[in-house]
Amino acid sequence: MWVTGEVVARRDWTDKLFSLRIKAQIAPFIAGQFIKLSLGGDEKRLARAYSLVNAPDDDCLEVLAVAVEDGQLSPKLQDLNTGDKLEVSASAAGFMTLNELPLAPRQGRKLWMLATGTAVGPFISMLRTAEPWQLFDHLVLVYGVRYAQDLAYLDELRALERSQPQFQLQLSVTREHCEHAMGVRIPDAIASGLLESRSGLLLTKEDSQVMICGNPDMVAESLRLLLERGLEKNLRRAPGQITLEKYW
Repeated sequence: MWVTGEVVARRDWTDKLFSLRIKAQIAPFIAGQFIKLSLGGDEKRLARAYSLVNAPDDDCLEVLAVAVEDGQLSPKLQDLNTGDKLEVSASAAGFMTLNELPLAPRQGRKLWMLATGTAVGPFISMLRTAEPWQLFDHLVLVYGVRYAQDLAYLDELRALERSQPQFQLQLSVTREHCEHAMGVRIPDAIASGLLESRSGLLLTKEDSQVMICGNPDMVAESLRLLLERGLEKNLRRAPGQITLEKYW
């Protein structure tokens, strides 16, 4: 089922990376879930999934997207301006949510959020709610991009780091030097111990939950490294420490 949405604001982070704020009436959702956006009618409907960046109590939906060269939908979304209409799925979906984690005390004291590119969106949605701050003593967002200009929402995340002692931001910028950022990919930072040394925290089975979202290679490599450390995938029938979502 689809509802009509209207673009009420947009922000261009780079010539390809952009955010849209959309006014649309959809069912209540949980931070970390995604919606589908579409242009065109039912007969020629072209739809893609986009994680929601906004908190559930926000009046508008917000998505972070990149216009993929030769993409069928994303370049058209990038062309939208304030007042333009599009179709939005009436309900959000997805299990990359905090309520899917084991209940305390099994959930651990630390939440590690590993993201690449636009997959930072669901974590920003979570951080805009009260829930993670109530559940965990330490929140670490590890945000990986190729170039520093691709770090969307950086001002908001930096402000959060200054105002919330529980929170720290670890950046991974791999194609150029960026002050205060790791110059290696997220899996390499895990494997070498760099991530733990920079954060001053240990990533252990006993007191950590890890949520991984983004590039399938990053997700797969990080998962392998964490499994080697003894962490286990989080399943409803068998609670563990690793929750993941591939972004394409």
